[in-house]
Amino acid sequence: MKKIILILAIAISVVACKVDSKNKTEVSEVEQVTVSDESSALTVDSQNSLVEWKGFKPTGSHNGTISIYEGVLNISSDVLIGGRFTIDMNSIVNLDVEDIVYKTKLVAHLKSEDFFDVESFPKVKFEITKVNEVEGKLNISGNLTAKGITKNITIPATLTKQDGVVTLRSDPFKIDRTEFGIQYNSDKFFENLKDKSIDDLFELSFVVLTNK
Repeated sequence: MKKIILILAIAISVVACKVDSKNKTEVSEVEQVTVSDESSALTVDSQNSLVEWKGFKPTGSHNGTISIYEGVLNISSDVLIGGRFTIDMNSIVNLDVEDIVYKTKLVAHLKSEDFFDVESFPKVKFEITKVNEVEGKLNISGNLTAKGITKNITIPATLTKQDGVVTLRSDPFKIDRTEFGIQYNSDKFFENLKDKSIDDLFELSFVVLTNK
């Protein structure tokens, strides 16, 4: 009886720790960036634009933000036709850890060669290649460059305008970090990690505002 209970507990634990692959963003080959009307470019408000992140492991998760350094959105007749923005990886912030020592170590580890290697690759770049509207929702395809690797991804998002400010807000989406050379404690590349493993999928969302 005890063995049965133990097996059930382990099974429940495994299911609970498994990251939902819903909203996973598939990567594809790089696409050409084309914007014919440069006069449509609106400058991104870097002070109020940001990326939210969440990483998962068997024992829980961590989340935080990253600042957007600069960028533009190309808007023509209130329609998004292109754009780009750059993410400052030195601005990684953790929001869920209260212990300042552990928080500092966690952020330093994310910036290290195990993860984003911020010293060598201080910026992540996203360039829009195509925008399609489906049932009122935008599907934005773009080239994402991280750690010197560029892949094309498609993100669901919405575009709004109020008081002269355009806001591009994505739905949460998940990316496989190993597609961008981040293999640290991935079950794909290392065996017997158990609770030391880190899920390959991490969740992102962004809010990009333009200046008036």
